[in-house]
Amino acid sequence: MKKLWMLTFLMLPLIASAQVDDSLSGPRSLVMDPVLLTDYELPPRYLLKGAIVHTATGVVLTNGDVLVIDGRITEVGQGVDATVGRVIDLNGMHLYPGLVSASSPLGLVEIAAVRATRDLSEVGGYTPDVRSWLAVNPDSELIPVARAGGIAYSLAIPAGGVVSGQSGLIQLAGWGMEEMAFAKPVALHLNWPRMELRLQEKERMGDPGKWKSPKDQEKQRQEKVEEITEFFRDARAYLLAAGERRDVDVVPAWEAMRPYLERKKPVFVHADDLRQIKGAVAWAGTNGVRIVICGGQDAWMAKELLAEKKVPVVYEHVFEQPARDADAHDQPFRNPGVLTKAGVEVAISLGMGRFSASVARDLSHAAAHAARHGMTDEEALQSITIKAARILGVSDRVGTIEKGKLATLIATDGPLLDVRSNVKRMWIEGVEQDLSSRHTRLYRRYQSRPKR
Repeated sequence: MKKLWMLTFLMLPLIASAQVDDSLSGPRSLVMDPVLLTDYELPPRYLLKGAIVHTATGVVLTNGDVLVIDGRITEVGQGVDATVGRVIDLNGMHLYPGLVSASSPLGLVEIAAVRATRDLSEVGGYTPDVRSWLAVNPDSELIPVARAGGIAYSLAIPAGGVVSGQSGLIQLAGWGMEEMAFAKPVALHLNWPRMELRLQEKERMGDPGKWKSPKDQEKQRQEKVEEITEFFRDARAYLLAAGERRDVDVVPAWEAMRPYLERKKPVFVHADDLRQIKGAVAWAGTNGVRIVICGGQDAWMAKELLAEKKVPVVYEHVFEQPARDADAHDQPFRNPGVLTKAGVEVAISLGMGRFSASVARDLSHAAAHAARHGMTDEEALQSITIKAARILGVSDRVGTIEKGKLATLIATDGPLLDVRSNVKRMWIEGVEQDLSSRHTRLYRRYQSRPKR
C-alpha cells in the first residue's frame, strides 16, 4: 500500500532539529534529547505543578497542578495545596493524558521483513479463540520508541483469516504480559470480504484461467458474507444449547464468541471500501452485533449512515494517498474532521500496515495533520485519548486528566500537535517511565564518534 508518510517521517527528525520556535511556551530542546532521569522512584503522594494542563475534556488550565496519590489523580486545578512527598515543577510544560493507539501491530511485529519476528496471525480462517496479547513481545525495541512518542496504551490486533481473533489493550510498561495486559479481551476482529468487481477482459488478464464474470464475482462475495453469517449463527446456537443443557461439550472457539453475541463487547470490522462499510453496517443490524469500523478509508462517504447507526470509526489512513484519482489530494487528512462534524465518534490510528509498528510513535503527528484539515485541536487530541479509550471500553480509567482516573500522563516541551514538540516526561499509573530507547542510544553513540 502506498504511503505518504514514508518520505514525510524520514524527514521529521531533520525538521525537528532545524526548526525551533522560541515563541512556543515551555522549555524546548532537540528531538533526540529527552529528559533521561536516573531516579524514577516517586513517593505515593506527589504533585505535578506549574503545567499547562490539557485535560482532554475541553478544559485547559494555565499554570495548573495535578495531585497524584497511589497512582491515581485525586485533584486537578490551580494552586492545589496538599501535603506530598515530592513536588515536581514542570515549569510551563504541557501536560496531557497518555495517548491511546486504537489499532496497532506493536509488540507483535519487530522487523516486518523477518518472518521470525512476526506473530500476527494463526492458521485458519475462523479463529475467534486467538488472544493476541499473549503473543506480544514485552522486550520489543519498538515499545520504548512508541513510549517516547507519548503512547501509553496500544491495542494489539491479530490479523489474517476472516475472524482473526480477539485483541487486548497493552500498557507500554511492565516486566511481562501479566503486568502489561491492561484490558483483555477488548474486541473480536472480522476482516470483511472485498466487495469490488473486476471488470477486466479475460484476454487482458495475466492468468485467464482466474477470470470470472461480474455475475460470478457477485455470487462469490455473497457466499462469503453468508459464510460469516452462518459462523455467527452457529456460535449463537452453541451458546443457546450450552445454556439449556449440561451435556454440551465445551468448544473454545464458540465460548470466545459469547461477549460479542451478547453485545457486551464490540466486533471490529476491518473495512475500507464504501461497499464493505455499508455491507458491514447492514449485516450488524441484521445479526444484532455491535461493530466498530476499523480502517474506514471511505467512511467519510457513509458519514450519515454511521452517525445514524452510532457506529464508531478507527480511522487508519491519515498518511496514505487518496483512494481514487478523483479524490482531493488532502482527502485522507480531512476525513477524520468530516466524520466528527457528522457526529461519528472517531479515533485516529496508524493502523496495521507493513511499517505501522515502527511508526507507532507518530500517532500525535497523524492527529496534528487532521487538526490542520478540519478537526479542532481539541477534537484531534480527543481522537487519540478519550475517544479512543471510549471505543476500547476503558474510558473509566484513562483518556482524560480528571479526578479518579489513573495517573497516566505525558509532559511535552510544546503543544502536542506541533510535530517539533517532544515528550519530556511520562507517567503510567503514577510510575515515571524511562524515555530512552534504541533511537536515543544510537544517537548518543554516534554523537560521540571520534572525529578524524
